[in-house]
Amino acid sequence: MTELEHDDDLVSKSELKRAAEAQQRLGEQLVTLSEGKLAKIPLDEELLDAIHLAQRIRNTREGYRRQLQLIGKMMRHRDTAPIEQALAELEDAHNEQSALFHQLEKYRDSILARGDEAIQQFIDSYPNADRQKLRQFYRQANKQAQQGKSPAAARELFKYLREVVTL
Repeated sequence: MTELEHDDDLVSKSELKRAAEAQQRLGEQLVTLSEGKLAKIPLDEELLDAIHLAQRIRNTREGYRRQLQLIGKMMRHRDTAPIEQALAELEDAHNEQSALFHQLEKYRDSILARGDEAIQQFIDSYPNADRQKLRQFYRQANKQAQQGKSPAAARELFKYLREVVTL
């Protein structure tokens, strides 16, 4: 191997540091996850135990900082591609749920504002929806709004829309 070929294999100290910091951030991201989400990520027992410990000692500033560093160090010795993939899938699922929630809010607001026209549009998109039930929620919501009552019917309408869309 010539000296030039050897130089191409070297990684700068800055690159190593950036890679280590990326692994540290990945570890910190894992520590913030709930137990249910952690179960969906391919982690070995040693790393999972370290994450659980970090979650338990979150209130001890220095101990928590050192535990995060340890997790970052452990991450550098593992193939993180499957972990990053699982985190991306969790993020995608969250984004889909968020988009669905916003779409349902738009449907609800549209039905409350435009009545039968919006109800028909919703039924065109979701034929399994009950027109009578939607009209009933619409009338109840308008009546509650006129009387200055809390929007219980609007909340019930939202629940029904979510039920129809997720069937």
